[in-house]
Amino acid sequence: MIIRVVLALALTAPPSPTTSAPGERPCPVAMPARTTCAFLVVPERRDAPERKIKVGYAVRVSTARDRKPDPVVYMSGGPGSASMQLTGFLSQMFPDRDVVAVEQRGSRWSEPALGCPETAEALLGQLRRPPADIARAATRCRERLREQGVDLRGYNTKEIAADVVALRKELGYPSWNLFGVSYSTRVMLDVAAADPAGVRSVVLDSFLPESVNWYDDAAANLTATAALLGVRGPFEAMRARLNASPARVPATDPLLGRSFTARMSGDDVAAIMAEALHESDVAAVAPAMVGALATGHDELLRPLADAAGEGLVSHEFGLYHAVQCQDEVPFNTFTPNSRLFTINGDKAVCDAWQLPKSRPVNATTKAPVYVLGGQYDPTTPPRTSRPAAEALPGARFEEFAGTSHAVFLVNACARRKIVEFLDDPAGKDGTPCADATAARPAPAMHVTGAPYQISRSPWLAAPFALFALASLAQLIAGALRGRALAAFGGLAGTAFAGLVVQSVYGLARTNETALAVGVPAAAEPYTWIAAGSTVLTAAVLLRRRKWPQITATVISAGFLVWWCTWFL
Repeated sequence: MIIRVVLALALTAPPSPTTSAPGERPCPVAMPARTTCAFLVVPERRDAPERKIKVGYAVRVSTARDRKPDPVVYMSGGPGSASMQLTGFLSQMFPDRDVVAVEQRGSRWSEPALGCPETAEALLGQLRRPPADIARAATRCRERLREQGVDLRGYNTKEIAADVVALRKELGYPSWNLFGVSYSTRVMLDVAAADPAGVRSVVLDSFLPESVNWYDDAAANLTATAALLGVRGPFEAMRARLNASPARVPATDPLLGRSFTARMSGDDVAAIMAEALHESDVAAVAPAMVGALATGHDELLRPLADAAGEGLVSHEFGLYHAVQCQDEVPFNTFTPNSRLFTINGDKAVCDAWQLPKSRPVNATTKAPVYVLGGQYDPTTPPRTSRPAAEALPGARFEEFAGTSHAVFLVNACARRKIVEFLDDPAGKDGTPCADATAARPAPAMHVTGAPYQISRSPWLAAPFALFALASLAQLIAGALRGRALAAFGGLAGTAFAGLVVQSVYGLARTNETALAVGVPAAAEPYTWIAAGSTVLTAAVLLRRRKWPQITATVISAGFLVWWCTWFL
């Protein structure tokens, strides 16, 4: 396949340096045209190179007439997140450059993949009573991986960075542009230091400097983010209320595929919020969510409990902990003990695994560097990423308002500025964003857990659908038979249903996550239209006591009870 790609390029575009792919394999996810997936074969440990492993990657060759000679090489964060699924997104972002998406060794589309369901399940088990034994689960995972021949000492930032250097040489690109996000910013900075001749520029989105002790900073980062969002008081009130009386919350275990009841204290919720606030959409509705939780709206804990479980299947936890236990945990003091169960869980795994402490790299580069930070980022906040960026000789830093972690995924202006930077890395700052100083406003919300429950079980919306259909039928029948009262009753019900759908759809288009908190506040007054429809329908029944009128009245009255007592 790769030879056919190269021959096609010779006829339509400048020759690509991607001339061979010895480890070519089918792409594990849908890819844009002109994409080749392959494995890079590397030593598991370069100080003991006998055992080989495979690092997955994808190369999408640009078809642009003005195709640039230096590609973008991208890696996701984590540690342990997959990268190749973003090849299409990145190809649209950089249409005039080849895009190389490289996996971390041990991640989902590398071989071996260091999945560790034992520790993932034990971490989720911290929301059960009694809590799961994380150390025992970690020991089981390590023994299983050891039986497969895996040496966890080979899975660290130094080796991952060396894989990226080796990949450039394998593909034959004279130089390329490094693009890292979150954890992989540390990898890419190490690559820039190790391979200066092969690096044209560096983009670091949500920069995680080696000098920052992430675990020791986690609590302060979360508190600072709550303050920036204007919810520090309600956040502490929510935490205190649930610590005093933990909530019992129905949740879904994605690893076992069954429901369970989570016991969530205020500190548990804080730990989950620290992860959830990575998403800019969550940050936008955090004032409404936290304020509601502080006053007892425990129905909003269901989406947070489900999010905790879903987050445990987004990483390969064997790789995640192998990196953290060598490159991060040993450099933190963990004093005082954290109140966040996620941090305590990582520490318990590392205590069980006893991996060697890595040697700091203190990487730097003279290549031009563009560092992006999100205003509400609770993991790599500008207060730590900005000073680290300013310490790099050729770096410039930019903070994006109203944005959290992984800025480029949600901020179109950030994507445009990254492209401008790559076009002229040594040039001045690009065009400023029109909304650079304005945070994204949070929508006015009516708090209710009903929309989220309906998203998980659509049949729960049956009363609404039945009311809308009955109102439409009443409108048509009343209009055709000249019965004005029935027609107006049906019209009111149909108008109510249409306004609610329009309101909810409009919110979903701008911030789908907001539906986990409730519905637009404007939807609540529409209740009076539904009530008016019910009154008119009942009035028709007083005049004509036939089964169609009886049915319509029962449906309208039943819906109004459902809407007022369950939905709202």
